[in-house]
Amino acid sequence: MGVKVLAIVLAGGEGKRLMPLTADRAKPGVPFGGIYRMIDFVLSNLANAGYLKIVVLTQYKSHSLDRHISKTWRMSTLLGNYVTPVPAQQRLGPRWFAGSADAIYQSLNLINDETPDYVIVFGADHIYRMDPKQMVKAHIASGAAVTVAGIRQPKSLSDQFGVIDVAEDGRRIRAFREKPREVEGLPDAPDEIYASMGNYVFTTRALCEAVTADARDPDSKHDMGGNIIPMLVERGEANVYDFRDNDVPGSTDRDRGYWRDVGTLDSFYDAHMDLIATLPVFNLYNMDWPIFTNYGSWPPAKFVHSHDDRQGRAVQSMISPGVVISGAYVERSVVSPSVRVNSWAHVEGSVLMDNVSVGRRAVIRNAIIDKNVIIPEGAQIGVDLDRDRKLYTVSDGGVVVVGKNQHVEL
Repeated sequence: MGVKVLAIVLAGGEGKRLMPLTADRAKPGVPFGGIYRMIDFVLSNLANAGYLKIVVLTQYKSHSLDRHISKTWRMSTLLGNYVTPVPAQQRLGPRWFAGSADAIYQSLNLINDETPDYVIVFGADHIYRMDPKQMVKAHIASGAAVTVAGIRQPKSLSDQFGVIDVAEDGRRIRAFREKPREVEGLPDAPDEIYASMGNYVFTTRALCEAVTADARDPDSKHDMGGNIIPMLVERGEANVYDFRDNDVPGSTDRDRGYWRDVGTLDSFYDAHMDLIATLPVFNLYNMDWPIFTNYGSWPPAKFVHSHDDRQGRAVQSMISPGVVISGAYVERSVVSPSVRVNSWAHVEGSVLMDNVSVGRRAVIRNAIIDKNVIIPEGAQIGVDLDRDRKLYTVSDGGVVVVGKNQHVEL
């Protein structure tokens, strides 16, 4: 019989830096790539690897996330498989999760019920493909208490990541530092560092003992990356897993090793732009390792009108089911289900979420438009940023963000 593995997905983050997209939903529940939610990426990685006992720990504004998991991620119970959202159970008193480590501590009953040999603890809000089974295999071979996934980044970007400092063997972690300015390069690449991906594989006993000890520390922030990993690093029981070694079926040279933390509006926007190139930086069309989701019973997309300057067309864009582009021009954009773009409108470099309606002769440029927004005839978004800042959210990179159900002014 093979080893028993339980997967825990941490999906409780508020996502303050993604406001207003997270004003009404948890960060992992934010739509991404037209038909997906952010959480679909980590769940697809686990499911493709054959890890089919998955607990999703939720907390803030989790209704739409819970509903998506319940409707989409149904597995056969015949073999005991499940994906289940678990909110703060308040088993230890009337309080919320105090941090990611506390979330696991308050959920130790779930681990005790399954009695796994190893526990995967992955974040819910990154965009990437990864075969977790290869990481688990490396963890078992290492004999470590925990293995941390690391992605190679230029040394010059060290102050943007949690940095994994490794020993001369290139595997054992000797320090775990948060956004340091001064760092040493890797033994085999002096100009590179390991950035933590927020993905961990634990030997079950080590995880349970660590979160229990952490719970007794009144000075702890009860955070996996900030407290639990440093605790095991200090004991010499932590190893790094090089994401470069992960070989996902169907990956191309262009998109192999892709990983994005979409924690800000600009990174969320940039990750969408990565999807739409002729040879995409992140390839959603890899059916050897599909990203699973459920987008309802929408009809096919439709493009209508084809005379003179009134032509329904889209180039270098991803168009979802249920979209009608009626005499409008869409370029370099990601368009979600049930969107309608009306005659002579121009949408450029933008992300339109479900049920957006774009009126005639409207212009949308470098924008993210959340669900159910109606853009009136002749409106302009992303054309005059000074005006937009008075009405909407504008990111540091100049991306205009219109929140869910928000009224758009002429």
